[in-house]
Amino acid sequence: MKYRIIPVTPFQQNCSLIWCEETRKAAVVDPGGDLEKIREAINEESVVVEKILLTHAHIDHAGGTAKLAKELSISIVGPHEDDNFWIVGLPQQAQMFGFPAPETFIPDQWLTDGDQVSVGNQTLAVLHCPGHTPGHVVFFHAPSGLALVGDVLFQGSIGRTDFPKGDHATLIRSIREKLFPLGDKVEFVPGHGPMSTFGHERKTNPFVSDHRG
Repeated sequence: MKYRIIPVTPFQQNCSLIWCEETRKAAVVDPGGDLEKIREAINEESVVVEKILLTHAHIDHAGGTAKLAKELSISIVGPHEDDNFWIVGLPQQAQMFGFPAPETFIPDQWLTDGDQVSVGNQTLAVLHCPGHTPGHVVFFHAPSGLALVGDVLFQGSIGRTDFPKGDHATLIRSIREKLFPLGDKVEFVPGHGPMSTFGHERKTNPFVSDHRG
């Protein structure tokens, strides 16, 4: 599976274009905004987008979802249904952070822990990883050792838990019990900032390293 990171919105959120090399079928992960940048990347990679995948429903990750889904006539998959209140509140989020007013939407498919999603001939596992938001999910492609973790984990940091229904202890459990067991060599695309590996974060991340016990 191939991927391309497309920073979007004033928050420089890492929207990802992922695709199957065999079929050229693709998915857009977390289209928060700046749809012209996303469309440009789709055209440059000569792929056919068949769905949108959402890790969670904060405005910088989900703000462009409804518009892009309509433009490309594609389905919206994810996040977990516990994030529905964030989707309903997208207009309020936009007003709060100075984003363009987005359309709300109802995903074509809610996701839960243990689900699988396909992109062309590639299959990604779905892990429900609450804490940053209650309905946050992570997508993991085992053959290439790649995880798209949204705002659960960053290089040297973790997601905020001071938003409604966030929970620090739950987030730590999600990282340690769901993500780290996938393996130290797994590379991950975070919602913001540079990529890292789970092994590097286990050694050095001040919030979740093995040294914290």
